[in-house]
Amino acid sequence: MKTIFVVDDNGINLMKADEALSDHFNVITISSAFTMFELFDDVIPDMILLDIMMPDINGFDVLERLKADVRYAGIPVIFLTSMNDAAEEARGYKMGAMDFIKKPFSKQILLDRIKTVLESGDSKC
Repeated sequence: MKTIFVVDDNGINLMKADEALSDHFNVITISSAFTMFELFDDVIPDMILLDIMMPDINGFDVLERLKADVRYAGIPVIFLTSMNDAAEEARGYKMGAMDFIKKPFSKQILLDRIKTVLESGDSKC
């Protein structure tokens, strides 16, 4: 079963993502990007769902840090965001984000988008 990190500072978003995904994936919910980096010592996820607006470090900075490290650069990242800004989306795609999912998200859209990204990089999905 593939492992997905869901990184968001909002507990309700973490709970909703876990409820939507836990039947299909091993879901690890994380309330801080710094905690996520610490978990890499134990678990490397198959995908990261990443909030953009977080108090400790924003999602763009997290993505930049991931892409700069050869150990984590290949992990697909989908941004979860309440923002509706085309320039920010373009920035994310240019940095290497695989997709953007608007919050609040629907369970089916979340599953479909995740499966599409995972299948594009792994023919065994």
